[in-house]
Amino acid sequence: MKPVQKSRIPANKAFIIRELIAPYFDNKWHFHSEFQLFVALKGKGTRFIGDNMQSFEEGDMVMTGPNLPHLWRNDLEYFDSNSGLETHGIVIYFPDTFLNNSVFKLEEFSFISSLLHRSSRGIQITGKTNLEVTSLMKELLEIEGIESIIHLLKILQKIAVSEDCKLITEATYINTHKESEKDRMGMVFDFVMHNFRDKISLKEVADICNLSESAFSRYFKSRANQSFSDFLSQIRINHAYKLLQDESMNISQICYECGFFTLSNFNKQFKERSGKTPIEYRKEFTTRY
Repeated sequence: MKPVQKSRIPANKAFIIRELIAPYFDNKWHFHSEFQLFVALKGKGTRFIGDNMQSFEEGDMVMTGPNLPHLWRNDLEYFDSNSGLETHGIVIYFPDTFLNNSVFKLEEFSFISSLLHRSSRGIQITGKTNLEVTSLMKELLEIEGIESIIHLLKILQKIAVSEDCKLITEATYINTHKESEKDRMGMVFDFVMHNFRDKISLKEVADICNLSESAFSRYFKSRANQSFSDFLSQIRINHAYKLLQDESMNISQICYECGFFTLSNFNKQFKERSGKTPIEYRKEFTTRY
């Protein structure tokens, strides 16, 4: 899984919008020089934005700024050609020079300008704003010419003044990935997502990156703002959240299915990260839904 720098906007276009329908979303961890607004209309999995990782499902909407690494990694069943599963999304790309023109420095564009600045940390859009922007993005697929730019500005303004927005990465996060090492984090993500149910040693992932264990530990923490063991635990806990929402498996089965080898360790780590025991989380979820 290679974090590839991408450029998608032709020189004669102000922005582009695409509807994505495929068995799974782009599974390459990557970053690019454009702003991006993406909504997942269908599909589930784990989302990686900078140093943040969390589960995503239908309706997930995120705006990312230039060169902020990101990946919407679908669950493993989406990669099974016989699963019949499908993903659907809409993505808008617009350049980092979008508001460089002097007219956009006027007071009327101050909210959008602030939004673009904040997007360097990634912005999750939820609630009523999510629903309204999703509808506007669907409309934008059918609009061309100057009207399309006006429509895009309407979308950005709606997000800019909304309270349904949450910054995603830590304030201290900086994309420090160099061109010469762009493969490494992608390979680690790919390996972990395929093998988190099994025991994974530090040596295994260090070997993937051609680093010693100590060098890999320093490298990973400097890029992900957390240790590799904490990252692996979070992947496993995220999977547990999904399994706990289905009452067909008991807690012990979920523990081992997620890569934990003792029930006591699973309960301890789950409560440390969620504030609840697995049983409490399941009861709360079933009561809510």
